[in-house]
Amino acid sequence: MLVLLAGIFVVHIATVIMLFVSTIANVWMVGSSNFGTASSGLWLLCNRTCEQLPVSSRDEASLKAVQAFMILSIIFSVIALVMFIVQLFTLEKGKRFYITGAIMLVCWMCILIGVSIYTARFTGKMPASTSSHHGYCFILAWICFCFSFIIGILYLVLRKK
Repeated sequence: MLVLLAGIFVVHIATVIMLFVSTIANVWMVGSSNFGTASSGLWLLCNRTCEQLPVSSRDEASLKAVQAFMILSIIFSVIALVMFIVQLFTLEKGKRFYITGAIMLVCWMCILIGVSIYTARFTGKMPASTSSHHGYCFILAWICFCFSFIIGILYLVLRKK
């Protein structure tokens, strides 16, 4: 049981780190332009230098929603990690990690909403780019989506023995 708890804890920490990286780094979309390789994220558009991400007025609300949901997912993931540690030492044997699992599933839902909005509204939209593809931050966000779901379910069914 101790190995299972340690494994879940390590995967949870890895998920938090990957969520930070995918939200902060500006490599959600990568494309080729006249100036070389360009990348855009949730915050900036980077060629040789980084500048404010140019967004049309109709896409601005969608971008802000993606930013908000990714930040919320980080917050809920960190809260779930803290709650796991607190519940690990305060719950008596046979109790379940319901609160931790529920918070982690809320994190999962925030990632789902944020990445889905980004996929629907911004896939293939790179300013001044001939061809574009998804960057590593987008892929990390989907990996975090899978990990947070698995961790949330494991917390809900896990009994402290």
